[in-house]
Amino acid sequence: MSEINALTSGGRSKWSLAAYKHMLRERLARKPSLTLQSVAVKTWEIAPGDISIAPPAFFLPNQLERVTAWEEELFYPHEHPRRTMEGVGRVENGPTRGYLLKDVWLMDGCIYKGNAKSWLSPKSEWLPRVCVENEIDRGAIYCTAGGNKYFGTWLMDDCVTYPLACNEGVPVTTELSSNLVSTERDGILHPPGYEDWLGMKPVRLRNAFFRELVIFDDLSQNRHKHLRFREMGEKLLSHVKSCAHPGVFILRGGKGEKRLLRNEMQIAERLRDRRGFRILDPANTDVPTIVAICAGARTVVGVEGSHLIHGVNVLQPGGSLLVLQPPNRFLCFFKYLTDRDHQHFGFVVGKQEGDGFSVDLDEVERTLDLIPF
Repeated sequence: MSEINALTSGGRSKWSLAAYKHMLRERLARKPSLTLQSVAVKTWEIAPGDISIAPPAFFLPNQLERVTAWEEELFYPHEHPRRTMEGVGRVENGPTRGYLLKDVWLMDGCIYKGNAKSWLSPKSEWLPRVCVENEIDRGAIYCTAGGNKYFGTWLMDDCVTYPLACNEGVPVTTELSSNLVSTERDGILHPPGYEDWLGMKPVRLRNAFFRELVIFDDLSQNRHKHLRFREMGEKLLSHVKSCAHPGVFILRGGKGEKRLLRNEMQIAERLRDRRGFRILDPANTDVPTIVAICAGARTVVGVEGSHLIHGVNVLQPGGSLLVLQPPNRFLCFFKYLTDRDHQHFGFVVGKQEGDGFSVDLDEVERTLDLIPF
């Protein structure tokens, strides 16, 4: 039997009112949906949890006092950014798990199984579908809601889970268009380039019926995830010739969610002229050039955001990441990665200027001087 059956070719479209059932349940009974994990017929541990140490970040005095808004609940794990930056010490990383579900519907980017559901793609403005045209004997969903929204999450999480999905069934993603939103309007479609170099060949579906479906809990930053992330970086590096260099400043500009660093180019040029940094504008650069520029960098610097993942995913152990933080949106998710991957993390908090912010050039260099090489 084919792994993917086009149901419409034989006039055998499958019909389901699962989406409408959930709408009525939530609106009339006011009962929240169950989690997909709770209706799994089988659960297993793919990789064990472990213990790691999260050291303090590198930063100048009084930086945290400038913060006017924290984003502590935007990403997992839900540790307050201030405590994360001051160093939490011993961290318990959970295991990586797989869950097997049977007779599952995927409709308009939402998974339905009994009284459980999970949105993986933005909700459609249209009425939910009642039929699907594809049937998959055993699929494995590796994409996440975060990865379908944020390019950085797609590359640091979803792409790392992809090999697990390949081991369990047909690797399925709900779509690619949504995580292209920020890069597409920049004029460059980065995900296809990364998929090509990483050998990723997923099946893209928003609607399907799965006889069996495997989903994953792959959020914990355990050693197994660390090794898969590093393997991904080495696969990218295998396509280019690299040599060690001081660092790369990755420009954000006005792309994506607005975090406008008003003196961004001034900082980038200063680091280029005084410290030998390269300057990368990913909005106008293809993946092969991006990897070639970032390969061998000892330090990655830039405004907090998804674009930094271009440099972080090929940053070697012992390397450093310096994040320039807007005061009204302090986020520290990249520190979870640098802690996991045995790298150094530093930050500078800027000062608000209208709808943007500025960062002191001397503070950037002084913070770099704090970080060991």
